[in-house]
Amino acid sequence: MKKTVVTFAMLFICLAGIKAQDFQFKASDIEIKYESFKLPNGLSLLVHEDHKAPIAAVNVWYHVGSKNEKPGKSGFAHLFEHLMFNGSENYNKDYFQALESIGGTDLNGTTNNDRTNYFQNVPISALDQVLFLESDRMGHLLGAIDQERLDEQRGVVQNEKRQGENQPYGKQWNYLTKAMYPKGHPYSWTVIGEMADLNAASLEDVQEWFKSYYGTANAVVAVAGDVNPQEVYKKVLKYFGDIPSGPTVERQEVNIPEHGLDTYQVYEDRVPETRVLFAWNTPQFGAKEDIHFDLISAILTSGKNSRLYKKFIYEDQTASSVVSFQGSSEIASRFVTWANVKPGQDYKKIEKELLAEINKFIENGPTEAELKRVKAAYFSGFIKGLERIGGFGGVSDILASNETYFGDAGYYKTVLNYAESATIQDLQNTAKKWLTKGKHTLVCKPFPEYTSEKSVVDRSKLPELGPQKSSQFPDLERTKLSNGLNVVLAKRTGVPTIVVNLMVDAGYKTDYLSSPGTAQLAMNLIDEGTKSMNSLEINERLQLLGASLNTFSNQDISNVYMTTLKQSFDQSMNLFSDVVLNPVFPQSEFDRLKNEQINSIKQEKAQPISMALRVMNKYMYGENHPYSNPYTGTGYEETVEELSKDDIVKFYDTWIKPNNATIVVTGDVEMKDLKSKLEKTLGKWKKAEVPTITFNKPNANSKNTLYLMNRPESQQSVIIAGHLTKKYGDVSEVALEQMVSILGGDFTSRINMNLREDKHWSYGAGGFVLGAKEERPFIMYAPVQTDKTAESVTELRKEITEFLTTRPATQEELDKVKTNQVLSLPGQWETNSAVNSSVANLVRYNLPDDYYKKYDQNVRSLSLSELHEVGKEVVQPEAVNWFMVGDRAKIASKLDELGFDEIIEIDADGKPLVPAMTNDKKEIQN
Repeated sequence: MKKTVVTFAMLFICLAGIKAQDFQFKASDIEIKYESFKLPNGLSLLVHEDHKAPIAAVNVWYHVGSKNEKPGKSGFAHLFEHLMFNGSENYNKDYFQALESIGGTDLNGTTNNDRTNYFQNVPISALDQVLFLESDRMGHLLGAIDQERLDEQRGVVQNEKRQGENQPYGKQWNYLTKAMYPKGHPYSWTVIGEMADLNAASLEDVQEWFKSYYGTANAVVAVAGDVNPQEVYKKVLKYFGDIPSGPTVERQEVNIPEHGLDTYQVYEDRVPETRVLFAWNTPQFGAKEDIHFDLISAILTSGKNSRLYKKFIYEDQTASSVVSFQGSSEIASRFVTWANVKPGQDYKKIEKELLAEINKFIENGPTEAELKRVKAAYFSGFIKGLERIGGFGGVSDILASNETYFGDAGYYKTVLNYAESATIQDLQNTAKKWLTKGKHTLVCKPFPEYTSEKSVVDRSKLPELGPQKSSQFPDLERTKLSNGLNVVLAKRTGVPTIVVNLMVDAGYKTDYLSSPGTAQLAMNLIDEGTKSMNSLEINERLQLLGASLNTFSNQDISNVYMTTLKQSFDQSMNLFSDVVLNPVFPQSEFDRLKNEQINSIKQEKAQPISMALRVMNKYMYGENHPYSNPYTGTGYEETVEELSKDDIVKFYDTWIKPNNATIVVTGDVEMKDLKSKLEKTLGKWKKAEVPTITFNKPNANSKNTLYLMNRPESQQSVIIAGHLTKKYGDVSEVALEQMVSILGGDFTSRINMNLREDKHWSYGAGGFVLGAKEERPFIMYAPVQTDKTAESVTELRKEITEFLTTRPATQEELDKVKTNQVLSLPGQWETNSAVNSSVANLVRYNLPDDYYKKYDQNVRSLSLSELHEVGKEVVQPEAVNWFMVGDRAKIASKLDELGFDEIIEIDADGKPLVPAMTNDKKEIQN
């Protein structure tokens, strides 16, 4: 056992009286307290104590990924990851089902080139069960895998591959992988693999893979949360100690291919814009130069002050997006940058200019201001991740990844030191060394003598749950400023972040009184310049403060949302209030963002799911309803084109008023101090009369109608079916939530288990109720393989009909979702952002302040008869309208067999293209 004694200290520089430009982070200020153990069988265990919430994060990392596959067996590491979720010898049920029943959150498994990991957050009372389950599938899996299960998950993975390649630019990773790595290189095939290789995977392959790589000596277990390290060690030894170490594993050495010459490749895809991409082979993950490239990437494309954003999006406005990143992997990495060229622009010109910007960096390096800014953002991002014990970037993830890749859970300190010590000359030298090589325009150590412990675990049943700790939702404090601004504070101590959310009663519904797309454009513009700062200065100030600010809307609310650090809260609030009170809506910014919004609409028209979301409100609410415009809020190309700056000023002057708003603050601050700060800043805001929007009764054009949108060469059809249901509060929301979870909301819901697990026609399908204060859409969705489109419609109809008739929700189903809902609450409110989001729900839907304090008891007391009553009110099979996006030529022939009253082909704006097809005319008319 190795014990690492450190103190978890965020030794931040006090900001009081210090200018933002003097605010610096140091690697030596950041330490994570953990204890490290090595079990007799070789298993590495890392434990971190964090008692802020009664939860634990369990991360299990296996040092195996797609680079360990053999030629012709691509995609197997990822396929095996899926199989690990389908049950083990002593718990032969779906793993998601087990975790949902004990309140698991942040639950998933992922595979990349180098590792496979499984992670979940659970109430501390369920730690024994999770350790049992993880150890059972590590040491007792093969007896539970048969041909049927292999075929099922093979189908699911193949649909995941189809779904990825069905997205715009989805094929670029195949091309890039083959171009950058020579045949036979461990990275020369994609993680998800080739269809033919997936089809060839056999049960013998499964057994060989498990025996080769899933032993304890090739694994790391990280546990973080409300735990005691010595107790965790005893538990892990109990559950994992009898599992064999497994054989030796061959480790590939660093292998960075020489891409000596420039190569060039062109391919076509159904996308709205040309994308120009450059890629270079670069140093392996964790090397000093690898960290240099993270900083170089940030200088190029992170934030509005970045070089490529500033040139191509802000100034020239010739590109809609610019991206760069260091794709870090264990034996070789790639540095990638691309620009999406706006329609009408010469992509060859952008190609030359993009390369010129890279060369300019190589020749001159970064400025001191650029380096200082991106270092601040780098450290701020790392520190914010430490608020979470699990999930990507959380404490358990950091410890497990560093132990897996470097044999040292504390290697993150080395990485942070690389970032802190990087100089202008370092970054210039790294860029010159690697980015002047050819681009594409696409050890043996003795194996320890391990032993196994005699098992003391009764694996015939799951361990009993430990004592449950109740969820903790903070008390809310309320006040009102002299100008009418409502203030809600959820005070939480011991957390370094503060979240501020200004909620204005506006949102996309206000477009009803103006023009579609107005609210979105107005909120996008509000932080693009004030009387004292331009857009780039605002962005730089935020980065130096370790803060982020976003402005956005939903159907009902327009938000100005900020996350910042406690140490920089005062300065951050000064900036926040300046944005809210003093926007100037510069004409140049208006023109740029207007153009970007039009381009976003074009992007939505190329994305299968957003295509359906854009049109469904029009047909579910009918014309002339405040919710009838595109659900995305972007509006239509022609309506946005006609907007002027005066329209945006009018939106601000009409709706953005203190008496029409509530500010929700979450973090370690006292109400008296908060109110004083707000009176000095937002207290200057003048109140005024605000219009009232009247919600007329929705007037759906029809029912049992299919609205079809043609998307040629689609590998999947996207099916969305739904109708309106009662507004928030008119039915029991607790009952509604559990009903939806059973039917379509959970992974183990009826719809997903049918179309994904039983039929394997889809990577994921389900249902939900969209948020809105008035009548809301009850939606079912299913992206399915093209040749199963009609059959999937039939299955969806069967599920909603039988839910009311022959197969109503059972007591067993209700107990499962209730237990999951209650036990997941502690994990749900781990972060200040999550708490703020729940408080925002209270404000949006006028819920009582103690709603979430009573929530678990209200769920526990929910009866099956109450759920059935809500089901009868909400689920209305006869009222469903259907929206479908797919390849019309491949699916049309079966649509007339489905009994629709009408089939209407519409364009991406929802306009009918052809006459309706009725049951008397068995073809879609042209």
